[in-house]
Amino acid sequence: MMGKEGASLLVRALKNPAFAGNMDLCQWDVLVRQARVSRLLGSLAFGLNDAGVLSRVPIEPRRHLQWAFRVSQAYHAELEWELSCIEKALGRLGTQVVLLKGAAYHVAGLRASAGRVFSDVDILVDRDCLGDVEAALMLRGWANSHHDPYDQRYYREWMHELPPMQHIERGTTLDLHHSILPPTARLKTSPQRLIEASMAVEGRYFRVLKPEDMFLHSATHLFFSEGEMTHGCRDLWDLYRMAEEFGHDDFWERLQSRAKELGLTEPLVLAIHFLDDLLEASLPENLVAWAKARFPRGLRGVLLRSCLRSGLIVRDSYEKALGETMREWFLIVRGHQEKMPAPLLMKHLSRKAWYGVFPKDPAARRR
Repeated sequence: MMGKEGASLLVRALKNPAFAGNMDLCQWDVLVRQARVSRLLGSLAFGLNDAGVLSRVPIEPRRHLQWAFRVSQAYHAELEWELSCIEKALGRLGTQVVLLKGAAYHVAGLRASAGRVFSDVDILVDRDCLGDVEAALMLRGWANSHHDPYDQRYYREWMHELPPMQHIERGTTLDLHHSILPPTARLKTSPQRLIEASMAVEGRYFRVLKPEDMFLHSATHLFFSEGEMTHGCRDLWDLYRMAEEFGHDDFWERLQSRAKELGLTEPLVLAIHFLDDLLEASLPENLVAWAKARFPRGLRGVLLRSCLRSGLIVRDSYEKALGETMREWFLIVRGHQEKMPAPLLMKHLSRKAWYGVFPKDPAARRR
């Protein structure tokens, strides 16, 4: 995403599928690479198909798009099966189970789910119900993927989720959350308020966050949980689609009020800034001015803007220049600092570094 000085081919094609119908093969070569690196090839395929443009694409790039279209359909079908298995495991508990991120977009029928692929399922439950939910899942074949006692303590005491659970037969991954931010994080929010305000979905066992909370969680996950922003471009596009779908009536006023109530104004400011800067989203002028006035200033603001922008732009290659690598390291360090206070962070990193060189398992040393 190259911003206001000239949008990338991917952004132009995602926002205006008709544009892609007139591209030559050289442009398609760049566009397919951009979409694949950004994990948006399926989203591009669905957008072109819905606009009736896919049949006009030259055969060579069309094969890539058709493949991504079918892969995404398969992922959505597998997700439905996985959700039915989770429902069987948890349905008798009487616990509110809130889906997060991609699974929530799918169940709610949001445009952000079109063409998306899923690496795991994320669910949010009340912390008081965590033990019962974990036990019920284990009885149905999910097991913790981290067995080291320290890793268990790290997740259970300091993180906002339990260690990832993997199904022993299907190999699928489930992330069981009790909050959207670690209790040790600088930002504080109330997961109970999120759960209490969550919405039932007709014909579904699961609940989803209400629109304002879904937008805020996506922004918080992107700017305060991702670290190096592995999927930054795709996650920013999710926010763009939600802005399109939710951004009517008094949504933006309600969103600002809800962000203040939940202590999530910072991620909202960053989301609005980069939606305007990189995607030129249709946002109210007063909202953009509000975000601009609250963006960090001085050297910190310049560095933060540069590094976040580097993590969010569209790329057509996985290779990175030295400057980009350094900005990525800055985001990793920032991500750790946001999750933990300095004393706890130093203790954690020192312990991980020590056992990385001198593993407890003698067999690991030989490997």
